[in-house]
Amino acid sequence: MNPDDPWAEIAAFDASPLAAVGRLAPWDLTARAAGIVEAILAALPPGYLIEDGVAVHASASVEAGAVLKGPLIVGPACRIAAGAYLRGGCWLAEDCVVGPGAEVKSSFLFAAARLAHFNFVGDSILGGDVNLEAGAIIANHRNERADPTIAIRVGGRVVETGVTKFGALVGDGARIGANAVVAPGALLARGTVVPRLGLVDQA
Repeated sequence: MNPDDPWAEIAAFDASPLAAVGRLAPWDLTARAAGIVEAILAALPPGYLIEDGVAVHASASVEAGAVLKGPLIVGPACRIAAGAYLRGGCWLAEDCVVGPGAEVKSSFLFAAARLAHFNFVGDSILGGDVNLEAGAIIANHRNERADPTIAIRVGGRVVETGVTKFGALVGDGARIGANAVVAPGALLARGTVVPRLGLVDQA
């Protein structure tokens, strides 16, 4: 992956509502997630049911017991299962799945991104057709360090983000296996496969 243009790993980025804010660094985008989602919500086309800062497309399915906190946009044909928890400013494009017991915080999911169940995705961007198997985690905070500011090592380079919370940018079509962990501060190229019980730590 080219750390100077990580958005090249997500083909739909330039045609998405996120392009209106420009090609921010991924960690700057997630840091501003709530405000960005609020702006998109204010300009949504017809077809959404909006209440308390939560917009759910009429074709989406939200099971009883899911917790949806605004600002939040759930796009067409998305499926949100019982026990799912979405908060902190999230945007889901069409046909995304957030499975039972999964939590998504301050994140952006492109079309057909799927969280199986019991996942955590924090302060992250998931490209189109990304799949997380059961129990996979994208962590967003380094609590093991005196200074939790996140730096990323990509291709021999160190990228200083200046933020203390950032999970990952995951390129289109990536597969993250069951009970794998992506440590805070990761840039994963399209088509990346993380094995079950695997660890990705780029810091």
